[in-house]
Formats: sequence, C-alpha cells, structure tokens
Amino acid sequence: MLQGKTTLITGASRGIGKGIAEVFAKNGSNIAFTFASSIEKAQAFEKELSDKYGVKVKGYQSNAADFAQSEELANTVIVDFGKVDVLINNAGITRDTLLLRMTEQQWDDVINTNLKSAFNLTKAFLRHFLGNKAGSIINMTSVVGVTGNAGQANYSASKAGMIGFTKSIAKELGSRNVRCNAVAPGFIETEMTEVLDENVKKGWIEQIPLKRGGTPDDVANTCLYLASDLSSYVTGQTISVCGGMLM
Repeated sequence: MLQGKTTLITGASRGIGKGIAEVFAKNGSNIAFTFASSIEKAQAFEKELSDKYGVKVKGYQSNAADFAQSEELANTVIVDFGKVDVLINNAGITRDTLLLRMTEQQWDDVINTNLKSAFNLTKAFLRHFLGNKAGSIINMTSVVGVTGNAGQANYSASKAGMIGFTKSIAKELGSRNVRCNAVAPGFIETEMTEVLDENVKKGWIEQIPLKRGGTPDDVANTCLYLASDLSSYVTGQTISVCGGMLM
C-alpha cells in the first residue's frame, strides 16, 4: 500500500511508534524515524526492518520539541531519502499528577514534547509538501484529548491541542493536496501500560465495549489507511482507535 513512499515517524523506538514503523515497512514504505537516547537500540531496529522487508531505514537522534533540531532533521532526511511523503507526529510523554501537585516543569515538558513537536516538524516539512503538492500528515492524539482525565491536565491539554492543530492545518493545506488527520488511541497495551497495576488495567478494560486493550498494530493499521491513497479524500478528521471506549 505504501510502495515507493517514505515516512518519517517521530518517537519510533518503542510502543505505538515502533508498531507503525513495522507495519509501514511491511507495506513497502522507506522509514526514517527519530529516537531520544539509545543509539545501539536504534541501529538494531534499522537492521531488523531493513533485513526483514528490504526497505531503506534510518534512525536519527533528534529532539522533536526543539525547533532548530527539527529544521535540521527535515533537511537531512530529505537529502538522505530524496523526498518524504508521510509525516507522523508520534513523539509523546506523560508526567501524570493532579493539578494541585503539578509543577511548571511537568506542564512544559508535556506540552513541548507532545504539542510543540507537532508544530516544529510540520513547519519544517511544510515547503517540501507544498512544493510536491502532496503529503499526508498524521498527528497522534488520544481519547483523553476529547474526554479529559483526572491527573492528566497537561497530557489532555496537549492532545486536545493536537486535534485543533490538525483541523486548522487541514484547512490551510487542503488546496495543495496536503492532508492532515489525527489518530486518537484509547487503552493500548505497550511498555507504558505494562507498569500499571493489574486492577487499574482491568478497570480500563471493563469500560471498553470490545473488552480488550488495543495493540500497536491496531493503531498502525489506521495510520496505514491515512497514509495510503485509500484515504485520498479524507482530511481534518480525528479517528478514534479505542475499542468503542469513546462514543
């Protein structure tokens, strides 16, 4: 479905980002991805995807929350791959605590990593997409960006901001055939959720009509649709991948 395309995924060394990279490589996309710290882990992932699917894969150590680094990354990736067709703004962190205890640093860290990073990378690739008169931008939001969640004021605000950003960018870029959509995962079983208490996880699952947590592949397959030509008339939308949690 993505043969001949190149995709850049931020924060793809684990969890949902890693799942997206695997599904996209399987479907023929070359993969550029960012990672925060472990060079050895990134290099192993490069080799794994390239050997398994025969596509070009390269990781870049870059902080998506840094505007200058994002500009440099975009320029480097375009030189290395020749073009970028799909941008997935996936980088994200949590710093959960009640607002009463939340520090300014915890607020700023989450807003910068989750929301400012999407501005940084979208801005960095804007002229490239506009010049090509083609491109698919996929922003990773969350169901809590719609519903809110106690103890996650910073995270919920960042993800709600992502939805508004997505809709605005879709309106700005649509006339140049550049699409922008958001994906809102619900309870997805990743390294981040493994540390949760089993009773907490059971409580979440009980609220889900499909009675199970999602997998990174569930999210990746939705991104695959939005990145492919199958969704050529879809823009400005937020698609929930939550097992029916959000209705």
